[in-house]
Amino acid sequence: MYNLLNAILLFVHPWLFARANETAAIDLWASSATIALISLAAIIAYANWKEWANLVLGIWLIASPWVLGFTHTSAMHFSIGVGAAVSFLAALELWLRYEASDQGSPLTGMS
Repeated sequence: MYNLLNAILLFVHPWLFARANETAAIDLWASSATIALISLAAIIAYANWKEWANLVLGIWLIASPWVLGFTHTSAMHFSIGVGAAVSFLAALELWLRYEASDQGSPLTGMS
């Protein structure tokens, strides 16, 4: 759910900061749409691969300013911040699921 909110924030970023260049805007929109779709799918039916995909997308958002060449812009800082949040939340969810499965918690459906 939190990654869905991060995706919405990421999607509106180019309008909030008018100086975002076209490459950054396209990257942020595409990444936010993908994160939103994966987050909605995870809300409907949880699967570990969805959290792994969000983790990879978060890492991509951290690396994309250097890969796509929009360093030293407000979009760079925003991309890194949201990417770190998405990565952290996905890693936390994976870790909590892993810990719950080791202890037979109801969180995983095991008793």
